[in-house]
Amino acid sequence: MSGTWTAEPAAPAAADPRRWWGLMVIALAQLMVVLDATIVNLALPSAQRDLGMTDANRQWVITAYTLAFGGLLLLGGRIADLVGRRRTFVVGLVGFAAVSAIGGAATTPAMLFGARALQGVFAAVLAPSALSLLATTFTDPKERGKAFGIYGTLAGSGAAVGFVVGGVLTEYLNWRWCLYVNIPIAVAAVTGALVLLRDRPARTGARLDVPGAFLGCGGLAALVYGFGEAQPRGWTDPLVLALFAAGVALLVVFVWWQTRAPSPLLPLHVIRDRNRAGCFLTMMLAVIGMFGMFLFMTYYLQTILGYSPVRTGLAFLPMTASILIGSTQVSARLLRHVGPRTLMVPGMLLASGGMVILTGMTVDSEYVSDILPALILMGLGMGLTFMPVFSTATAGVAPRDSGVTSATVNTSQQVGASIGTALLNTVATSTGASYITSHLTGPSQRESVVREGIVHGYTVAIGLAAGIMLLAGLIAGLMVTAKAPKHSAPADRPVPEPVA
Repeated sequence: MSGTWTAEPAAPAAADPRRWWGLMVIALAQLMVVLDATIVNLALPSAQRDLGMTDANRQWVITAYTLAFGGLLLLGGRIADLVGRRRTFVVGLVGFAAVSAIGGAATTPAMLFGARALQGVFAAVLAPSALSLLATTFTDPKERGKAFGIYGTLAGSGAAVGFVVGGVLTEYLNWRWCLYVNIPIAVAAVTGALVLLRDRPARTGARLDVPGAFLGCGGLAALVYGFGEAQPRGWTDPLVLALFAAGVALLVVFVWWQTRAPSPLLPLHVIRDRNRAGCFLTMMLAVIGMFGMFLFMTYYLQTILGYSPVRTGLAFLPMTASILIGSTQVSARLLRHVGPRTLMVPGMLLASGGMVILTGMTVDSEYVSDILPALILMGLGMGLTFMPVFSTATAGVAPRDSGVTSATVNTSQQVGASIGTALLNTVATSTGASYITSHLTGPSQRESVVREGIVHGYTVAIGLAAGIMLLAGLIAGLMVTAKAPKHSAPADRPVPEPVA
């Protein structure tokens, strides 16, 4: 590479008077994608009974979606750059609705698994298109803060909302409506996109990096699949080890290839930026802890405290409200005046503190006194963190790279969710089993010891999650050194690119 630099010129244009209505369309689509990652969790027992799934293969209802979503996000981001964000946004919405209908009408486990995988494929096209449309629509620092505050709220609270909606639909209709509900949402979003959203012209004459797509997506899919299989098989299982080895090897070759590809899938200058890399790592680690907490608290509330699906979902609402407050009322207001890490580090400390409180759970804990304070702290911490992560990671990116940058943010979320679910569940299961084995002295104690062992496993895993969130705060503090937006370059100013 030579020492010369070039950059695409910024395209100054009058602000679209319909941009805030367009934000509602983007937010609606993003909410649908985030909801679908969790909405089926509370419906899974009903679907398993209805379709005759075994305990061994029921995990594919969740894993098929996260595998396809996380593994194909980089490809989806590059397609958005090459074809056009609004076009891929609409295609993603239509496809997502269509396969949701197929999944809702499933008559066999395989049919449902396939529909969930296809949902992940279309979500991988839709999610980066939505975020890149947001990044290119709102370039004024003040408006950008508000817009990303709303978007960050959906990203952070959508999972909790999914539990509420899933519980209501499952309890009062049936599990199939957890998939059918996507159809009217997609119809409304497509209509709004065609009327309200506009896009910069797509790139012409560029080629898709097919080898890069195979290596990058294959490596991510192997890793996510390996983490998923580690739960039922064990971490030392030959298949799990082979998947990890294959995933690492493919990703190493992927990085090597990106330095030589004529049209790289992931231009390495996007992740060489210190602030952007710090945001990606912070997001992944934060989501590991958050999704682990969702998993354990769902089972704890239902199997230990005896909550119904609806009551379990409602129990997460205070956390959702806290995320909303932290994101829109704190982060969005302060980000114009302080650097991103000034929000991200305290955010991770608050979230970790909430997790530490949960490590004190017992079989007799009370929701109001023992669980609610932890959920509120978690929500505030996540709200403080998500908004500056999204805003900082996508700021200052050349327009032609906005899609792939957005995809990388989403990839870090999906990979974090998959790792968190597999890793923390394995820790909870193994430590819980050890506790039961060491404390069970007679048949009469079996029920009480098993319940205590299950909760013990949860608290140990949650303690690990608290440590992971502290690590996320440390990384944010050390790597994210960007200044407040009003003291830095305009958001639509592209990052210089090296020219070969």
